[in-house]
Amino acid sequence: MPETTLVNVNGRQLKLTNLSKTFYPEAGLAKKDVISYYARIAPFLLPHLAGRPLTLKRYPDGAGGSFFYQKECPAPRPGWIRTVAVWSSRNLREVQYCVVDNLASLVWTANLAAIELHTSLSLAAAISQPTAVVFDLDPGPPAAILECAQAALWLKDVLDGLKLESFPKTSGSKGLQIYVPINTSIGYEETKGFARAIARLLEAAHPDSIVSKMPKALRHGKVFIDWSQNDPHKTTVCVYSLRATKKATVSTPVTWEEVAAARENRHPGFLTFNWRQVLERTAKDGDLFAPVLTKQQKLPQLASSH
Repeated sequence: MPETTLVNVNGRQLKLTNLSKTFYPEAGLAKKDVISYYARIAPFLLPHLAGRPLTLKRYPDGAGGSFFYQKECPAPRPGWIRTVAVWSSRNLREVQYCVVDNLASLVWTANLAAIELHTSLSLAAAISQPTAVVFDLDPGPPAAILECAQAALWLKDVLDGLKLESFPKTSGSKGLQIYVPINTSIGYEETKGFARAIARLLEAAHPDSIVSKMPKALRHGKVFIDWSQNDPHKTTVCVYSLRATKKATVSTPVTWEEVAAARENRHPGFLTFNWRQVLERTAKDGDLFAPVLTKQQKLPQLASSH
């Protein structure tokens, strides 16, 4: 019989299962520890999940096992789990996504072994309007996170020149992600075009270090600036989400000073954080990513490049 535990979360009764199952063998974490992390980080995580269609990346046998992405909100589910219908041009039907905006819903998703949480760049209420532009910096080996740090600083210089404030976070895996909050009425065509133009500009300026084109064969030893994430059909790992890595790392907001320090000291550890460190950071610094939710900016008109 699988072990089950009944818990009350803010008046909602939940049945938690397999709590002692090992989820991160090297980090010594069981499923109960994953649920505990999400419950503790909730005050900082929930604002970034609220109102957004959520894709669950589920690992039934823990971080080292097989996984699957789940867009359709799992059924059966409690009646109080909020869902939102989003039209899927691929499936030619509406997909009912989970929307997680309270602690009980978050604990419920964690109990489904949804180790990773991937969100849309837009709110469900305005699905065709991204609230931010994202630049996903993905290193092609032997390039790694320090090369991403250099690319991020070059990117920041360009954005600063355009009077756009930007906010870095680790992917929790190999790279960095830079968010430019918009929070004004804008479409994906505009944000994607802007991100592609900036990526191409940086590739032209630093051809030995940066690539903006998709083919993986071009990425060896370079940082791929993935502008294609700015798409209504794509998701990005949410800030504060765990990743299925050996050390239970987390997608963590960082300061630009930390990015520069990592590059200057040649120390990748400056940009790698596990679940425990993230809880300590938020207790000390609060949510470094909070401005991404509120800061309003307008993209400049860039000449399109082909």
